Amino acid sequence: MSIKPPFTEVEVSTADTGFYKGHSVEIALFSKAILVGLVIWALVWPANANGVLGSLNWTLLESFNSFYIVIVGFFAFFLVALALIPQTGSRIMGRPGEGTEFSNFSWFSMMFGAGLGVGLMVFATAEPLGLWGSNPVVVAGDVTGNTEEALQSAYRYTFAHYGFHAWAIYVVTGLSLAYYAYTRGMPLTIRSALTPLFGKLMNGVLGHVVDVLGVVATILGVSVTIGFGVSQFIDGLYAITGMEWMMDMTGDAPAPGTVGLIVGLVIIMGLSILSAVSGVGRGVKYLSNLNLVLSLILLFTFVFFGSFLFAMTTYATALVDYILHFVSLSFGAFGPQSAAEFAAALPAEAAPYADALRGGATNAWGSFDGFRTGLEGDAAALSDTVLQAAYAAGEPGRQFGWQAGWTTFYWAWWIAFSPFVGLFLARISRGRTVREFIFGCMIAPALVCFAWMTILGGTAIDLELTGDAEGAIIGASNTAKLFVTLGQMMSGGLLSALTIMCVVLIMTFLVTSADSGILVMNTIMSGGDQEVGNKHKIVWGLILTAVIGTLLIAGKTGGGADPMESLRSAMIIGALPFTMVMGLMCISLAKALFRDGLRDKANGAD
Repeated sequence: MSIKPPFTEVEVSTADTGFYKGHSVEIALFSKAILVGLVIWALVWPANANGVLGSLNWTLLESFNSFYIVIVGFFAFFLVALALIPQTGSRIMGRPGEGTEFSNFSWFSMMFGAGLGVGLMVFATAEPLGLWGSNPVVVAGDVTGNTEEALQSAYRYTFAHYGFHAWAIYVVTGLSLAYYAYTRGMPLTIRSALTPLFGKLMNGVLGHVVDVLGVVATILGVSVTIGFGVSQFIDGLYAITGMEWMMDMTGDAPAPGTVGLIVGLVIIMGLSILSAVSGVGRGVKYLSNLNLVLSLILLFTFVFFGSFLFAMTTYATALVDYILHFVSLSFGAFGPQSAAEFAAALPAEAAPYADALRGGATNAWGSFDGFRTGLEGDAAALSDTVLQAAYAAGEPGRQFGWQAGWTTFYWAWWIAFSPFVGLFLARISRGRTVREFIFGCMIAPALVCFAWMTILGGTAIDLELTGDAEGAIIGASNTAKLFVTLGQMMSGGLLSALTIMCVVLIMTFLVTSADSGILVMNTIMSGGDQEVGNKHKIVWGLILTAVIGTLLIAGKTGGGADPMESLRSAMIIGALPFTMVMGLMCISLAKALFRDGLRDKANGAD
């Protein structure tokens, strides 16, 4: 029985002349309209933008937190199933007889480079330390934060956020793009991944919508990455120069101020645009090599001067613990706890004070002592036994708040970033089998991330555990923790040299991230054509700068202490539609692999 051939005639209508020559006018204008509208809103009404984005973000989290958690778990198990099934895992992403484009060493080296970046520079110390103080096990009251007992659970969730789950998100997008591009000769665009489900419809409005969602998600994902990176860049400059005009000195610890963030953003994005239009961007490979060398120097600095034995012991035990809890980490989702549900769980003595007790008992970032001391009036007179029971009644609310504020933020970030990383993984994987691609891209980069988190973060934790740091690292802002940790490890000229090296490393990571992000956006809008004109690089560079800058200002002037607040909210909102697209990608890919298997059998029978 003959099987109908797959639909491969994806056509992205592009302009023949004018400013948008070679680009889809519909995708470009719709994407820019959304982003320019966001910029104008955040610039003219920053307080309103910050408030509305935050409110909408929380409303969506209340409805879709479980969806985010479960679908990422589904991604991981879906990919493992594809890899293990012989008929799908052995399929080659390429034409018959086509070999791999890169050697295994080069392939893994490039994935190693993809696994390192601004996120790891910021969170290699901040993530383990933050989770050491607050994670679901601490929130449940089973262990006390910032103690030796909290170390295991801290790294369980650190590995979850930067491990196989995170890379599964990238691989879903990357595998979909690579499979259709290399086996069916289709363009490297998001719409290609949905053709098995929607066929010719992807050549029309539906295809434009899918590509626009990919562009908007990429912009917001890259924006959050650059926002964190610029903040750390300013922290590094402050550590070197001591110039307080860049910083907000009003808090418990110095943090980058609005002026410093905008100056840093203009410097970084100016270099990125210059790199893109001058042809220096073609040397991203050389910048990546420089990044790798500087990263290894930083890593070995922590190996020699840090707590390497403590880190390696932590690595081994945390990896086993992560694997043992893989299923619960994948599907253990929490929903919001209503006032009625909280009141029903209270002991009788506390029921009359439900409203007074609820805020503190459901605060994911508080503690029992903070809950108890924050009470006033008759509620404060309740016995410790009753208050313990009331605090326990709020645990579901605390778990939801923690998961929505931490894990779901990461899942949304990685989903928004997946067109960027997925396209990169697809580009370097021609000729690989589906099994090689899945296990190679999920496991190798994750193990690199684990090493960074345990060697850098483990050293910071060990310095706090032994009392040498005396709370200095915990008290520092997230983007300053790396520099404070270095300051606890060494002093003098070596410290100055390493701090300067870290600032250079952050800068080159930021430039390559922004440069590559601009290329990805243009690739989507040109129907897979990677040769784009300089004018489009400049325009998208300016739009990216405006999005980041205005949302940073909105986050700071909108009444929030954290300038990243608006950026995070916008990214989580923007990632939700693309999450649904990724779910359809999985269904589409499963159908394509199954149908291609049937075609192979039919051709073999003939």
